[in-house]
Parts: sequence; C-alpha cells; structure tokens
Amino acid sequence: MKSERQNAILDIITKNDIETQEELLAILKDFGFNVTQATVSRDIRELKLTKIATENGTQKYISMRGSDAGNSDKYLRVLHDGLISLETAQNILVLKTVSGMAMAVAAALDSLHLEGVVGCIAGDDTIFCAVRTIEGTYQVAEKLRRLTVIKK
Repeated sequence: MKSERQNAILDIITKNDIETQEELLAILKDFGFNVTQATVSRDIRELKLTKIATENGTQKYISMRGSDAGNSDKYLRVLHDGLISLETAQNILVLKTVSGMAMAVAAALDSLHLEGVVGCIAGDDTIFCAVRTIEGTYQVAEKLRRLTVIKK
C-alpha cells in the first residue's frame, strides 16, 4: 500500500502543480487512499519532495530523487532562484531564502555534497547549515556566493 501510494504521489506531482500538502491529501483521497496529513508529510520526506517556484509565482512539489546528470543543473537553478543571502556564524552558515523555499534550497545544497558540510536544517525561509570547521564555513560560503552570484 505504501509503495502504491508513494508511486501515486510521484505521478500526481508530475502531472499537476501541487502547492500544499492539503491539495495532495485531497487528490490522494479522491484516488481512494485513506491517509492522514502526517502520512503525507512522511511520504514527502521519504520521497525527497521539495517545493520550487513556478513561473506564475506559485510553488509546486517536485522530486529531488535520482542521480541523472540533469539534476545538477536543477539544483543549481534552485539555489540561484531561492537563495537571497548568507552569513557565517562560527561553523554555521545562515542562509536566507525566498519565503517557502528553504527546504528546496537545503535539498539542493545537500545534493552538491560540498566538502565540510555536515548537514542542513530548513525552516520556511531560513537554513542553518553546519560545517565541520570555522575555516570550512568561509570556504563553503565563498563557493555558494560564486555559484549563485550573491554578494552578501
């Protein structure tokens, strides 16, 4: 049942611009899946779904799974479109994003496998990125600035 539901979720977000968990939950129920919001939330996490901005100013879920060569460009686009600023605080990078884009930017950042990055925690528009050393924090910040053309 779980794999069927998760396959349905991937199919739904591929064919539709789904902006919220509630929208996804409603469509799953229409398809006969009796699920709760908590289950949908877990599925989103397990499937590595994240939100990106659409051309019309809304957001939609996409899958960050897969290892094809095109994903690197997608991750860089998410970083470029979503990241507003970054600052260092000892061995923590504090990244500000467009509202609602922190999870997508954190997933993109994780996908780059930057040396020294231990992990990221994302809220709505802020990411805390832990780096092993203080010096490494400055190196990661500089690399991100070059990738995204952010000055601050």
